[in-house]
Amino acid sequence: MSETNQIMKHYNLEPGDLVRIKKRDLVIEGIIMPPYIFTDPWVLVVKLRNGYNIGIHIEEIKELEIISRESIREQTEEIKIISQKTDLPHIKIIGTGGTIASFVDYLTGAVKPAVSVDELLEMIPEALDIAYIESESIMNILSENMRPEYWEIIAEKIYDVMKKNVYRGIVVTHGTDTMSFTASAMAFAIQSKNIPIVFVGSQRSSDRPSSDAALNFIGALVAASKAPFAESVIAMHNSSSDDLIAVHRGVKVRKMHTSRRDTFKSINAKPLAYIDPIKKELIIEETIYSPRSSEEPILLNGFEKRVALIYSYPGIQRDLIEYIIDSGYKGVVIAGTGFGHVPQDLIPILKRGVDKGVAIAVTSQTLYGRVNLKVYQTGREMLRAGVIPCEDMLPEVAYVKLSWVLYRAYDMDRIKEMMLRNYAYEISMRHTEDLFIR
Repeated sequence: MSETNQIMKHYNLEPGDLVRIKKRDLVIEGIIMPPYIFTDPWVLVVKLRNGYNIGIHIEEIKELEIISRESIREQTEEIKIISQKTDLPHIKIIGTGGTIASFVDYLTGAVKPAVSVDELLEMIPEALDIAYIESESIMNILSENMRPEYWEIIAEKIYDVMKKNVYRGIVVTHGTDTMSFTASAMAFAIQSKNIPIVFVGSQRSSDRPSSDAALNFIGALVAASKAPFAESVIAMHNSSSDDLIAVHRGVKVRKMHTSRRDTFKSINAKPLAYIDPIKKELIIEETIYSPRSSEEPILLNGFEKRVALIYSYPGIQRDLIEYIIDSGYKGVVIAGTGFGHVPQDLIPILKRGVDKGVAIAVTSQTLYGRVNLKVYQTGREMLRAGVIPCEDMLPEVAYVKLSWVLYRAYDMDRIKEMMLRNYAYEISMRHTEDLFIR
C-alpha cells in the first residue's frame, strides 16, 4: 500500500468524497481524487469546484472534514436514454481515444472516456440538433501510442462504414498529438471516398472551464453532415477564441503548439472550410477538393513498418544513416535543411542505401516552401545519389505516404513515381498567394 493510500486510510477517505480541508489560512473544498502511480506519495489530489485539480501536501493539512459521501455517489445514477431525431443526417462516430471523448465521473472527479452515444450526447446536447449519431469505440489509446498497424484497423472500420452507404459522414475522435499522422494515413488508405472523414480532438479536457471539446465536436459534426468534400480532414479551433472551427486537409496540417486551442494550422495551404459552431454553418474556403459521390470507396490498406523519419542537423553522424540502411529498413524520410539538404559527407551513404534498395525521400524541416535540390551543389549531388525530393509535403506526411507506398511497391522507379503522384492533395501546385503564417 502506498503512502497516499495510508493517508486516505488514516482519514477514512475514499475517492469521490467531498471534503473540506484547512491548509494554513485557506479553506479548500473539493472531491478526493484516486491516487495513481505517478501521484506524489505525500500529496492528496483534490478536484476543486471549478474543475481544476490541486495537490495538498500532508504536512500542510491542519484539519480535514468529510462533508458528503452518499450525495456524491447519488450523482452516478444510470444515464437516461436520449431520444434522437431520425430525420437528421446520420453520422457515425468512431472512437480511438483522446481527451475529447471523455466526461467527468462525479464519483471520483476524474475524466473518463465516453464510449456510448448517450454519454456523448449527455456531454454535448447541442449535437442533438445537428445529426443522428451512432458511435463505436474501436480502441482507447493515448495518441502518442498510435502505430501503423492501428491505422490499418481504423481504415478497415471506416471503409466498412462507407460501404454501407447510410451515413452522411464519419467523425473520428483522436488524441491531438498524432492526429495529423492518422488523418494522412486515411487519406492514402481509402481512395475514392464517398463521404468526409472528420478527425476531431481537444487540447483541454472537458472538466476544464476553457475546454475546447464541445465546440470542436460540434464543428466536426457540422463538417461531416454539410461539407461538399469527401476527404480526410481535421476540425479544430481556428483561433484562441470560440468564433470559428477550421477544417484542415489531413495531409496539409500540423499541430503547432503544445497547449493552445488553435494549435492546428494548414501548411502551404488554406483550410478547406470554416465552421460557425453557434450558427452551425459551413463556410467553404478552398474550392478545389474531392467531392462527395455515390461510388463505392476503394480500400488500399497496409503500411510498411520498417520506415524511419529523421531530421538532418549540424553534426549528424554517418553511422545513424548507416544503421538504418543496414538494419532492414525499407525506407527513410529525411527532413533536410532549407531546400532539403543534408551534410555532404552523408551523400555517399545515401547513395549506398539507394543502391541497396532503401527508398530515401527528402522533405524540408522549414515546413513552408518546397524542396528544390537543383539550386545548390549539395542538392544536385543528392539527386544523383537517387533520393526522392518530396515537393512541399510535410515530413510526417511523407513518412506516412512512404510507409503506404512501400507496402505495395518494390521497384525504385515505381516507388519514386508513386511518391511524386498526388493522391490526396498532399502536393500543392505552385502557390499563387502568400500562405506563410506570420
